[in-house]
Amino acid sequence: MAKRQKKKPAPGSMSMIDPRIRRVYLSFYKESYFTPSALDLKTKELIAIAASAVAKCEGCLEGHVRKALDLGASKHEISDALAIAIGIAAAGVMDMSDHAAIKLDLRHFED
Repeated sequence: MAKRQKKKPAPGSMSMIDPRIRRVYLSFYKESYFTPSALDLKTKELIAIAASAVAKCEGCLEGHVRKALDLGASKHEISDALAIAIGIAAAGVMDMSDHAAIKLDLRHFED
């Protein structure tokens, strides 16, 4: 009978980041998300949902949706945050195409 090899656990988050830099990042994270400011925590999480979606950070998105739900965000508020992310992502594609059209002097569908 063949001996099964133990599968190594996946590396932890930030395992390739120098501990000093991790501490700086985590300090910034705590300061920006958990310190009272002009925005309440639920609003911060809704913004973080949209930003995470646009940044394509799956782990970030899941964590911020979970936190938003814990803070009382409704499914409609989360949906609105995601709709804003969709709009920003689409606007980014349109902006890039505008710049390409200018650089290449293209006028495919001008009225």
